[in-house]
Amino acid sequence: MKKMPAQLKTIFFDVGNTLLFPDRNHILSPLVKLGHSPTLDHWHAVERISKKHFDEALQRDDSDDFNYWFQFYERLLTELGVKDDQIRDFMVDATRTSANWRVIRPGTRELLQQLGERYPLAVISNADGKIEDVLKRCGIADCFASITDSGLVGYEKPHPAIFQTALAAMKAKPEESLYVGDVYSVDYLGATRAGMQAILIDVSGAYRGTGLPRMESLEEFPTRIA
Repeated sequence: MKKMPAQLKTIFFDVGNTLLFPDRNHILSPLVKLGHSPTLDHWHAVERISKKHFDEALQRDDSDDFNYWFQFYERLLTELGVKDDQIRDFMVDATRTSANWRVIRPGTRELLQQLGERYPLAVISNADGKIEDVLKRCGIADCFASITDSGLVGYEKPHPAIFQTALAAMKAKPEESLYVGDVYSVDYLGATRAGMQAILIDVSGAYRGTGLPRMESLEEFPTRIA
């Protein structure tokens, strides 16, 4: 495995599926009432397929972030044999509400504190203007010197403006900065096209075998930048 270049000076993080994860109990509650309880393995299997299709579509410029979750839940419901647009729309809306990304893995704060002793840390997130509140409730907002939320900036990843705004807030040079996110077409391409280094957090294994720089858990991160 290649390690990060020695000139790395600033690290930026995505939030969803990187630092925080969705409250699946809440989001999937309408399905549970119908007797369906999708497992995490099933969720990840749908994620692997959905990310592949989404990445291809976004690079053709015929999709957007909303459509990812629409497509994700369309596929999940189809595999469960459920045809209910109201349930699909509830789950899409619930997933796009930042307050529902409130599951934090044990050790996340400690890892961020460890990294923060060596590098300034910041956040760049496609969100609804309230991601800082969520990070505060999850107990990690104070780990970051800057939090850039698309809902406040007016641009979503992969648009270069949101990366430029975050870099300016940190007075960071793009070539000396690393972005950590989970979606190739949004996070990896968005960051690298803005001149930054990038690595994917690939919990579901969507990018296995692609040759892209990736980790399957945040716990791997310190060794990658040692």
